[in-house]
Amino acid sequence: MWTYLPYGPFSGWSEYRAWLEGVAKGTDPRFYAIVDAATRRATGVAAYLRVDPPNGAIEVGHLGYSPLLQRTPAATEAMFLMMQHAFARGYRRYEWKCHALNAPSRAAAERLGFRFEGLFRQAAVVKGRSRDTAWFSILDSEWPGLERAFERWLDPSNFDEAGRQKVRLADLTAVRRSPDDPRGGGSRAAG
Repeated sequence: MWTYLPYGPFSGWSEYRAWLEGVAKGTDPRFYAIVDAATRRATGVAAYLRVDPPNGAIEVGHLGYSPLLQRTPAATEAMFLMMQHAFARGYRRYEWKCHALNAPSRAAAERLGFRFEGLFRQAAVVKGRSRDTAWFSILDSEWPGLERAFERWLDPSNFDEAGRQKVRLADLTAVRRSPDDPRGGGSRAAG
């Protein structure tokens, strides 16, 4: 989990807690705990960063999901709630950036309905290694359709008795690529 983050891994709980207490005091990035509603246990963190109210842009990042949160409806719901909050506050651009080699993060962005915008080559040096950064976004004009897709996916009727999804979120948020995207042409499908 720590491969692509600019911090960690931590030697144990006390070191992680010290780091967490330090970043919790900041405002950009502004970290949030993701708390399991049933157990009341924190199972992950996420942050808003590069907060730019004059231009209406905000980024989500620093995602740290414990195994208790990974690949659960709650993980998706946390991202949905953060998006919903940003757009309700008047942001017009919601960004996701990740190391270009971080295939799980890129797949998550696309599953959540973000549109790939391009690659910033040699954008940073992280842990002594050059990082190309993949940029993704959702625009306010795209949000209403995506919001409906999330609401449909999160509806309890979308899950069987064993908790398995009936309709995949990726099918509801499918993005047709722009002509300059090497993976194919088109525009956003209606949500």
